[in-house]
Amino acid sequence: MREAVVYVHGLWMTGLEMGLLAHRLSRQGFAVHRFRYSSILATPETNAARLDAYLRTLDADVIHLVGHSLGGLVIMHLFHQFPLQRPGRVVMLGTPVSGSGVAAALARWSLTRWTLGCSVQRGLLGDAPRWKGGRELGMIAGARGLGVGRALGAAPPGEGDGTVDLDETRCEAVTAHLTVPYTHFTLLTARPVAQAVCAFLRTGDFAGRTTHS
Repeated sequence: MREAVVYVHGLWMTGLEMGLLAHRLSRQGFAVHRFRYSSILATPETNAARLDAYLRTLDADVIHLVGHSLGGLVIMHLFHQFPLQRPGRVVMLGTPVSGSGVAAALARWSLTRWTLGCSVQRGLLGDAPRWKGGRELGMIAGARGLGVGRALGAAPPGEGDGTVDLDETRCEAVTAHLTVPYTHFTLLTARPVAQAVCAFLRTGDFAGRTTHS
């Protein structure tokens, strides 16, 4: 059985920052692919259609999806618009499935609203479609509060990774939720996170992970 993993990057990124995570997944036997999209110039809905077209080009029986932050919202739009996908599991890393307080704060300020571009259209402000993936969905959330939200003085009031609050990563559709001591960005570079992603993709649970860094 041919298994592939497609990772979908977050806001202001290109996917190259997920290189270490991709390398670690590759060493576990997964064929890893990067889906690159414009997080500012196109809406999550538009990018989901492009993701669907990209997935159709892959030669694999099973396609797992790993989305960081906004990338997870693009995946939510994917299954809302194109529910007939090949089997596979989905892992989201720090995705604000219930909306981002930091994005809401940036959207209120005229000097920073432009930095979000089209990502706020049925995306970061909490109006993304509900999960309709019909498959196991794992969420890994950071709990080390250092990030763009702190730097801009717009960090959410609760616990989180400095950009996304823990409560913003929770919804009924998440079948397994794991909190780790990392920031929004270091979710992409920490070895235990990669191990947890691999465990979930193989078993649908985070129980098989190790905890060393």
